Amino acid sequence: MKRFMVFVLVLFLVVFAMPVLFTRHIKKTNYISSTQVEEKKEFEKYDYREYCNINLLHTKTGELENLPIDEYLYGVVSAEMPASYDIEALKAQAVVARTYTIFQIKNSKGKHEEADMCDDFNCCQAWISKEDRLNRWSIDEKDSNWEKIVNSVNMTQGKIITFNGEPIDAFFHSNSGGTTETANNVWGGSNLPYLQSVQTSGEEGYNGYNSEAEFSNEELINIIKKKHPGIEIKFEDEDSIKIIEYTQSGRVKTIKFGNVQIAGTEARTLFGLKSTNFSIEKNEGKIKFIVTGYGHGVGMSQTGADSLAKQGKTYEEIIKHFYTGVEITEI
Repeated sequence: MKRFMVFVLVLFLVVFAMPVLFTRHIKKTNYISSTQVEEKKEFEKYDYREYCNINLLHTKTGELENLPIDEYLYGVVSAEMPASYDIEALKAQAVVARTYTIFQIKNSKGKHEEADMCDDFNCCQAWISKEDRLNRWSIDEKDSNWEKIVNSVNMTQGKIITFNGEPIDAFFHSNSGGTTETANNVWGGSNLPYLQSVQTSGEEGYNGYNSEAEFSNEELINIIKKKHPGIEIKFEDEDSIKIIEYTQSGRVKTIKFGNVQIAGTEARTLFGLKSTNFSIEKNEGKIKFIVTGYGHGVGMSQTGADSLAKQGKTYEEIIKHFYTGVEITEI
């Protein structure tokens, strides 16, 4: 009888208990292995060859700093685009900034003597150090924001925008007002085939889409006199201030102030307007500029990129929307 009971117990262990224990062991082992793989998943350093490092000129101090290109781009992306934007928009910004950087290195040698780029957005691209960037974010968003910036650059390592196999002059701006502009309407010269006017929906919900600037008649004429001393305006005449010509995108190409005609781009500079996409109202001795959009309007609109990302577009689709006929390639 005892032998029979022992036999039954052994049989139970073999048939039921052992498989359960073995299965649990296997599942536990697989779980740990998967977790360890995820924890060890890191971005490998990309070999940029001749573009590994950037000599950055700090314009306020005149100092040069040598940085790995992607580390430099952390500072560019965090200075140029809000970290609150969708990750696909940030990735698009990273690729655009990398492309712009390499284009400048290839085509603007000697611009800054020993430096490849400077940190002045009016000249090259905006740039901010990690320390300064973190100090401008609240405590509860510092880590997540910086991680998002770093990921946007690292997840696009080596990627640039090319046209006919060459890096493009990857201009970008804040808000297109719904339609981007061609380069020749802003800076003159020949039209670049990849910088065409395109439409983008969803930008009206962002800061900078609408703005106004108002001047008295006296203020307005004094501002113009600094550049055009012979200016005369008869404000009582209905056509004394009139937009003469628009660009294809609807921006002001030429405007008349009394006896002087100037480009819309010059008017934007003179009066500090956010865009050349403006209309004019005259009322009781005052001139009001009603402006749509923010920036020169050429290339990628940053708010447009975020809007497209929120609509489900990838960074590749965003880039190809704003730059006509381009490819995204690795250098």
